[in-house]
Amino acid sequence: MVGIRIKEYLIKNGIKQTFIVERTGLTPTIVSDICKGKRNIECREYYKICKALQVPLETFIEEN
Repeated sequence: MVGIRIKEYLIKNGIKQTFIVERTGLTPTIVSDICKGKRNIECREYYKICKALQVPLETFIEEN
């Protein structure tokens, strides 16, 4: 799940969810729910998160 991969990336790199909130304009609840896998991430949210983290869009996508 993409949200779980984002959470793992944040933990691995010592980045707090508040960083994502501040850089994307997403609410803390949305970011938290995405990272917990409680909600599906929308395309625009995914784009904003990748842009905030300065990572390629492919970073959190599962390869088959």
